[in-house]
Amino acid sequence: MSIEWAKAGDEGAFAGLVEPHRRELQLHCYRMLGSLQDAEDLVQETLLAAWRGLDGFEERASLRAWLYRIATNRCLNALRERGRRPAVEETLMAPPPTRYIEPSWLEPYPDSALPDLAPGPAARYEQREATQLAFVAGLQQLPERQRAALVLRDVLGFRTEEVAEMLDVTRQSVKGALQRARATLDERVPERERAPLPDSPAERELITLFSDALESGDTSRVVALLTDEAHLTMPPLPLEYTGHAAIAEFLDYRAEIRGAPLQLRPTRANGQPAFGCYLHSRAWGMLALTLSGEQIGEITFFSDPSLVGRFGLPRQI
Repeated sequence: MSIEWAKAGDEGAFAGLVEPHRRELQLHCYRMLGSLQDAEDLVQETLLAAWRGLDGFEERASLRAWLYRIATNRCLNALRERGRRPAVEETLMAPPPTRYIEPSWLEPYPDSALPDLAPGPAARYEQREATQLAFVAGLQQLPERQRAALVLRDVLGFRTEEVAEMLDVTRQSVKGALQRARATLDERVPERERAPLPDSPAERELITLFSDALESGDTSRVVALLTDEAHLTMPPLPLEYTGHAAIAEFLDYRAEIRGAPLQLRPTRANGQPAFGCYLHSRAWGMLALTLSGEQIGEITFFSDPSLVGRFGLPRQI
């Protein structure tokens, strides 16, 4: 489809130009905002703004880069308007955590919505790494401009000059933001052993052992699958449980409160094994695993029952 046709008001031509970029733009907005719902809304805003502003597209940059500029600035506006999140009340139902952490309003992202995206030659992170929950959670702790600069440059592989133009800042400003963002991520995102390939026999065996143990309420079998320094978190609660003893205490206590074991249905989130969780056959939330070698390095619970529908899972089993 011709850009000239789109500028002349041909909506079909415009759709043909932008639809190939929709999924990658949504993932970009998710990395910036940490929320699938917000990402979907921001992509709609981005494409509407692009349609209305198409006459101003001078074709000095690629259409893709122009769309990323609009999407990034829409995300920055949303983050500014979001302001400070309300305080998260500490739960009295959980045993004392190993430590308190920064609240994170992170949501899981369905693998079914991931684009088949090859990063540019300047990218520092592999797409698999840059999709994982720990990485996206780390991004949420960065100041907005640092977050944008790092995602555009180190994840997507745009050149520094392109990032500076997208953010309407100098090259030196981008370089400074990148240096600070990289240092923060190196400190906050743990290094893990390379996990088994998705859907490999090793991964399938591990997730089968985990789901069987959790569904049967056998905490000792669950923790036997964890690394020594495994973490358990529950965004947005600012609580982290680290190590076998702390995680076992948490799991046992929560099982006692629920009065029944969870039922699991497998899926994938953020390039990792995940499960829809059900209690008494009704949707309870989501659970995602971060693998480290052939063990589990992190368990992340999301207690929003509506999330299961976004993964194509039923609300009731």
